Amino acid sequence: MSGREFFVDRYRKLGWEYQEVDVRQAIRISIANSENPSDVVKRLQGLGLALLKIPFLRDGYWVEKTRFSVGATTEYLSGLYSIQEAAAQLPVMLFTKPLGRTVLDACAAPGGKTTQMADLMGNIGVIVALDVERRRLVALSNQLERCRVKNVVVYEKDARKISQFRTRYDCILLDLPCSGNFVTDDEWFGRRTLKDVKRNAALQKEILAATQRMLKDDGEIVYSTCSLEPEENELNIDWAIKNLNLTVEEVDCYGSEGLTEIFGVHLDSSIEKCRRIWPRETQGFFLCKLKKRNAA
Repeated sequence: MSGREFFVDRYRKLGWEYQEVDVRQAIRISIANSENPSDVVKRLQGLGLALLKIPFLRDGYWVEKTRFSVGATTEYLSGLYSIQEAAAQLPVMLFTKPLGRTVLDACAAPGGKTTQMADLMGNIGVIVALDVERRRLVALSNQLERCRVKNVVVYEKDARKISQFRTRYDCILLDLPCSGNFVTDDEWFGRRTLKDVKRNAALQKEILAATQRMLKDDGEIVYSTCSLEPEENELNIDWAIKNLNLTVEEVDCYGSEGLTEIFGVHLDSSIEKCRRIWPRETQGFFLCKLKKRNAA
């Protein structure tokens, strides 16, 4: 089961009519590396960059017009801002007061959310950043160096084996490997099958199950994917509620409510607290915040 018609029909049944999307480029201003973020914006505007504040982000701006690559400025190379898709800036914002905390970034490379988390923490506390591919860790390390991050420890490690570290975490970021979506891949419909989706969903469950065991009793998990497929999103959260003693927390976040009925199957009503972002001015995305049930 695959192809454009198959997936477009699925989206229609989930309540969204397929449309072509031209995602707007976005940047995130670094608070830790700039004494006054508005000065960074003015500098970029002085270079000829037309920027528009993204209303649902703290430090994000749409790139409206540019005569040059936004990844080739002195300001970018010195870590004053990062290129980061707008929806991808949302998960880190869901954590409550991460300053000085112990954070696990379980699937960290290439590092956009890792550097964002370090920025939000003011480089105070510690972030343990994992990835399974050494090649991707090079990109992560380069990002950390460019952004002058000081509180991240990087490991080449499968997040499913995190218990080997014997450390418990206040915050766990699960920006999970997923099927992606058609917005960021022109060949997506020709490459993806429902079998791929189910395989990714199974891996996500394994990572979630392993990492939640290392969460402190009052800690928080932020779960996110850039997939539109319910198997990787609402259905996984429904499984986590029923099998991992986790509960979904209310969030103030851009996006639509999570789906509580998938192809005729009714899910836990609390899943409406999740956020599903259908492609429009951003790519497709899904995110939610989880806590242990006895700590809710």
